[in-house]
Amino acid sequence: MRIKYALFLAILISTTAVAQVQPRQAAQSATSSRPTQEGDYVIRNFHFRPGETLPEVRIHYTTLGNAQRDASGRTTNAVLILHGTTGTGHQFLAPQFADGLFGPGQLLDINRYYIVLPDNIGHGKSTKPSDGMHAHFSQYDYADMVVTQHERLAHGLNVNHLRLIIGTSMGCMHSWLWGETYPSDMDAIMALACLPVEIAGRNRMWRKMLMDGIRADPAWKGGDYTSEPIDGLRTAMDLFLIATGAPIPMQKSFSTREAADEYVDNYMGARFRAVQSGAIDANDLWYAFNASREDA
Repeated sequence: MRIKYALFLAILISTTAVAQVQPRQAAQSATSSRPTQEGDYVIRNFHFRPGETLPEVRIHYTTLGNAQRDASGRTTNAVLILHGTTGTGHQFLAPQFADGLFGPGQLLDINRYYIVLPDNIGHGKSTKPSDGMHAHFSQYDYADMVVTQHERLAHGLNVNHLRLIIGTSMGCMHSWLWGETYPSDMDAIMALACLPVEIAGRNRMWRKMLMDGIRADPAWKGGDYTSEPIDGLRTAMDLFLIATGAPIPMQKSFSTREAADEYVDNYMGARFRAVQSGAIDANDLWYAFNASREDA
């Protein structure tokens, strides 16, 4: 059993450590073939912590398996898995995650567990600034994201209890907030790649530099741009690559100047093709990182 849990952690951490600025739904290009169900839950007149209200907030979700309930109607087998900044629920359908956990006899066997993979506010197919409001979208924070997760589970999926919450990176911070805000709503949390402390120090510094880099581009126009602020996005992607890359594996994988340069060129080329196609948006990116400003 210890070996199984060690493998579980290794798989989860591996999907977190390689996170990059991802085009929307990019994970779908290499996903598990397991049967999924997708849907949207719309929250009416949602009040954000900063004070704004939106008449509708759409939360997209993907599920695997089926919910089970005890005699009292309490959900007994639901597992909520929360993605990181710029990610989506679909990233957990990638083979390196799903093929190690969701299969028969595996730790999160979908014949036993009901897996819920949300797209958070500002991410994936959920409501986000690029849907139309751009820089006039509410400056949501982690607490707002957790409230919408809870609303979708309780009212959209009729899930009233969680067997486990797994969160990676931003989702890790969300899992701590779940434990504080809804302490009786889950049996356990597995918080990966974060600590339950204010985001400060180097972590805050590179986030601030990323956001400042976007806003410093004259093409930003206060967030009301008509074409993407390319120079600002380049700064943001440069910082994100360094901040999320692991130095030792990168040294081993790209051990020459030529190999390192080629990787950067390929990385940036893929991201800017995504910008040109509309799959990466500067407002969405800025808002996603700004959400980490509160320690809640």
